[in-house]
Amino acid sequence: MMSNPNKRSRMPTIKDVAKKASVSVGTVSRVLADNDTVKEDLRKRVLSAMRELNYKPNLAARALRTNSIDVVGLIVPDITNPFFAQLAKNIEMEAATRGQSVMLANSHDDPDTERTQVSALHDRAVSGIFVVAATDGSRPFTADIPIVSLDRRYGSYPLVATDQRDGSRKLAAHLHDLGHRKIAYIAGPEGMGVSRERRDGFVEQIEKLTSDDDPVELAIYHGDFSYDAGEAIGRLILESSPSERPTAIAAASDQQAIGVMRSARDLRINVPQDLSVTGFDDIALASLVVPRLTTLRQPIEDMASGAVERIFLPTEEQTDFAIRGSLVVRQSTAPPPSRD
Repeated sequence: MMSNPNKRSRMPTIKDVAKKASVSVGTVSRVLADNDTVKEDLRKRVLSAMRELNYKPNLAARALRTNSIDVVGLIVPDITNPFFAQLAKNIEMEAATRGQSVMLANSHDDPDTERTQVSALHDRAVSGIFVVAATDGSRPFTADIPIVSLDRRYGSYPLVATDQRDGSRKLAAHLHDLGHRKIAYIAGPEGMGVSRERRDGFVEQIEKLTSDDDPVELAIYHGDFSYDAGEAIGRLILESSPSERPTAIAAASDQQAIGVMRSARDLRINVPQDLSVTGFDDIALASLVVPRLTTLRQPIEDMASGAVERIFLPTEEQTDFAIRGSLVVRQSTAPPPSRD
């Protein structure tokens, strides 16, 4: 009699493992829960039976036994943002070294959606949750599992992030060292802490470097962190006459900066001969655009390792972790053009 090729073979159960190892179901359960009361010879028999049967533990059942699963949650505002995509990849790689998988969710920059996502992950008994806060208006979720803020502060939970002010100060100093004295700065959304930190760091450094004998003219604009915002604001800035427009534009994100370069190209303004442009983040595209973008590299690998390390620490040992980024000078910046 021929077997039915469409019939699925039965998956081995915990009872099959117990029978194979000649132990009770309870012993198998204790081995799965890593209970140290199980004798070593019994543990080895159970693990050997699991391998022979190719038994895969039921994660849902395990969650009921241990009150957690080997999964951490990660909530970002928008995974299509290249910076958050790179951050998610590094969190996933770092979590894997601890035997953890990552469950990803998007808040779409909406505090209510964010709170719903945190609650849903909490209900799934994940080991911990990383949150890149949607806005300063986020209402933090009180949980009995570890939560770590990433990049942006989420409530009072410990924050792992780049030192935003220090990064912006480096960019401001770079443009000043090149000789730029008429600069425009495109900040992120005014209601977002990370935007204010980057803007304030840039302004502080320019104020530190300016003097009565060597003044710097600085204009501030605000928009979201997108390509479209950079292009629109860049066009607004650059449509003025050559004598009035700035010789450099510093953007609060690489996406904004790339949008600025797109508007400059459309207006036949050469970067960096006529206009220097800087970004912030060092997304992958920053080294691929022409000219390649000068920017502040966020240490994403260090952020990921610092965040994962903290989420498995006791709550009382979880602290903020600020990391300094590095200035990456490429072809989008040069001394200002002569206007004699």
